[in-house]
Amino acid sequence: MQHRHLNHERLTPAAIDDIIARGGRQDWAELGRALKVDRGVREIIGRVTRAKIDDPYAQRYHFWNHYVR
Repeated sequence: MQHRHLNHERLTPAAIDDIIARGGRQDWAELGRALKVDRGVREIIGRVTRAKIDDPYAQRYHFWNHYVR
């Protein structure tokens, strides 16, 4: 996924936040594969989702938070 405000393809916290918020099915599949391969990605997803977990309408973040657990 080409991130709207990033000029790289690394899975940084900002990139992961963008994928969760705006990504489509293919983007999520790629993130899921990266999560299985790299434990660091799992930790970043956990941090990003925990920051927004209090919002009951942030369903995408709730999904990814449960997925990483």
